[in-house]
Amino acid sequence: MNMTVNGDQVSLQEGANAADLIDHLDLRGKRIAMEVNLEIVPRSLYQRHRLQAGDRIEIVHAIGGG
Repeated sequence: MNMTVNGDQVSLQEGANAADLIDHLDLRGKRIAMEVNLEIVPRSLYQRHRLQAGDRIEIVHAIGGG
């Protein structure tokens, strides 16, 4: 199934969840936030949040500093 991640087309297997996307993008262990179709998905729900074809996903990286 195809979806848009940060403006780019990404293809994942049917039934993939948000955690699968994080693995696919090699972002496991990174400090990120994910929004799917304008709704924030808490990290605690990544395993349960099923993605759908056509989803629009934004992923941002947390950057520390001061």
